[in-house]
Amino acid sequence: MEVTTQIRAHISQLPEPKRGAMQALHESMLLWLPGTRLWFDDGKNEHGKVVANPTIGYGLQTLTYANGSTKPFFQVGISGNTTGISVYILGIKDKTYLPQTYGKTIGKASVTGYCIKFKALADIHLDVLGEAVLDGVRMTAVF
Repeated sequence: MEVTTQIRAHISQLPEPKRGAMQALHESMLLWLPGTRLWFDDGKNEHGKVVANPTIGYGLQTLTYANGSTKPFFQVGISGNTTGISVYILGIKDKTYLPQTYGKTIGKASVTGYCIKFKALADIHLDVLGEAVLDGVRMTAVF
């Protein structure tokens, strides 16, 4: 199934108000990152067991594992979960960067080294989230 179809199907099955928030956030991501590569991870492992929440991914970076192997992966992901929405900004080396730079200005959200988590889109400043996303993408861009 095509990625955009998977994303549409995933968002459409979410209960409101999360459906509307995820759709708005997805549209914002597409505006912030025009032409970006899209990903969809259904959260299932190779045996079909659910091991994570489904995630919509944006961008491209190369992950390097401790054993030296590499894997292409998304730079930013969004995921609805039981308590709200998580935005994952992956690959930033300095784990203090997001909380120090955006923790006090983003609004009512928990900000860790790679995740910005909030209950509702109305709880955060969307423009600040956009800045954080673009910062993360710039730091992890594949050239």
